[in-house]
Amino acid sequence: MSTSETSRFVRLRVDMVLEITDPAALSGTALESIAAEYGEPGGESAEERTRAESAVREDGAEALASLIDPFDLVGEVPGVELAQASWSSETVDYDPDDPDSWDLDDEDGEEDEDEDDDAGSGGDVPHNG
Repeated sequence: MSTSETSRFVRLRVDMVLEITDPAALSGTALESIAAEYGEPGGESAEERTRAESAVREDGAEALASLIDPFDLVGEVPGVELAQASWSSETVDYDPDDPDSWDLDDEDGEEDEDEDDDAGSGGDVPHNG
């Protein structure tokens, strides 16, 4: 198949397990990001800002999702333009010594089915970008 017959679009899947070593630092950074995005408290988006702040205070996965921007991963890669992105985060049980805790084959079928539903981390937390 020649280059002209193939799609120009590529789906890049990235799956990471991160350890939150300092929840206070993570939520603090997420709150700073929210403050920068929304500006002064009490503005037009006060209710949305309050929900976002509450989410990042209560859940490290939400705080992390609010700070991750897929554009940052590819923004400076020459020859590509981000067409669409979705991402989510969730708290998981993970044992680095258990080889089955990183079994991506089990998720492939589920991910395809749920893909359209994975737009961000639920919509309550703003995502930089």
